[in-house]
Amino acid sequence: MAEVSRITRHPLRWVPTLYLASGIPYAVVMFISVIMYKKMGISNTDIALYTSWLYLPWVIKPLWSPLVDILRTKRLWIIFMQFLIGVALASVAFTIPLDRFFQVTLALLWLLAFSGATQDIAADGFYMLALDQGTQAQYIGLRVTFYRIAMVTAQGLLVVLAGNLEKITGIALSWSITFAFIAALFFLLALYHMFFLPRPAADISSDFHAAGGFLKEFLATFFEFFTKKQTGIIVLFLLVFRINESQLVKLMAPFMLDSREIGGLGLSTADVGFAYGVVGIISLLAGGIAGGIVIAKQGLRFWLLPMALIMHIADVVFILLSYFQPENLALISAAVGFEQFTYGFSNAAYTMFMIMVSEGAHKTAHYAICTGLMALGMMLPGMASGAFQEMLGYRSFYLAVFLTIIPALVITLGVKVDTDYGRKKEAA
Repeated sequence: MAEVSRITRHPLRWVPTLYLASGIPYAVVMFISVIMYKKMGISNTDIALYTSWLYLPWVIKPLWSPLVDILRTKRLWIIFMQFLIGVALASVAFTIPLDRFFQVTLALLWLLAFSGATQDIAADGFYMLALDQGTQAQYIGLRVTFYRIAMVTAQGLLVVLAGNLEKITGIALSWSITFAFIAALFFLLALYHMFFLPRPAADISSDFHAAGGFLKEFLATFFEFFTKKQTGIIVLFLLVFRINESQLVKLMAPFMLDSREIGGLGLSTADVGFAYGVVGIISLLAGGIAGGIVIAKQGLRFWLLPMALIMHIADVVFILLSYFQPENLALISAAVGFEQFTYGFSNAAYTMFMIMVSEGAHKTAHYAICTGLMALGMMLPGMASGAFQEMLGYRSFYLAVFLTIIPALVITLGVKVDTDYGRKKEAA
């Protein structure tokens, strides 16, 4: 009876914490590192270029995703990677005060990124193994929301912590303490999941007995994905759907921290943390849950195009902020809240689409391929965004980003989805 209990643990006991843990490494390398480097005097061009390279593990993770799919269980991979992530975070905390902190911390963030990407492979596969399709759709909003809460909390509450510590300890030590805190949090999450992750009967190692069998299984995962129907439009959709966000997110913190004289909003570190960590979390939670609910009711096909349009509405918010440069923190926070709600709402469709594409015998590896393509779509525009913004200025930069709505909507129109996919079936 105990084994059955572990297999059937309620999703609310592990889905939120699993995707909170999944989002933290991504948030650290993509967002916290940007703010930390900005505060320590690194230029927008260098920040955008070098931190965008940290997307690479998420881009190429399909290359080792079959290992996670074939070797051992997804549950074991999750727990081991979470302990390794905690070690990497603690190492960053100790090396921030060094003279060559930029090079050393970037190297450690690479380790963190590879560990985080591997954890994502296992977590996404585990989610699909532990829940049926209808339940996946029901909890997709919660899953997306807690993933985004991890990112917003990192750029919000943890940045507030660092900002307040700056006043007492100085910039370098404040960020060391912040990273040490995140490391401790991650060790606690790993321990929690050792006891509370369920043990789905389907979460088993693949049955192969020779190197040739392993290689055959490895190659089959890629062949099956790239021979799916509509492969070309699927790849384009995954690359382009979030092209605007790839640029908005990379320059978000620099825009809010830069002085008003050069087009920024002139906020303090703590103010940026409040806008994202308080208002942003509440709005994101509402948007993500709402997105999951409406998809479960009406299906992915009904909502895919509307959510693609809504995804880009947030661009208008930053165009207005860059032109009017308001000083009122409440007004700026409200704008951020609107952006977070629209993103949380519409990103539920993107995530559900990746789950749909991943259906089949190798769903863990196929989902990793999808998220790898998603990361590539974030990485390439993000790398150039810093130099692009410094050349154009914030106002023209946000206008140019808004124009990416055209390819995103055109490609979304070409995607085919079954009428009832994602719709939760009514109980008999």
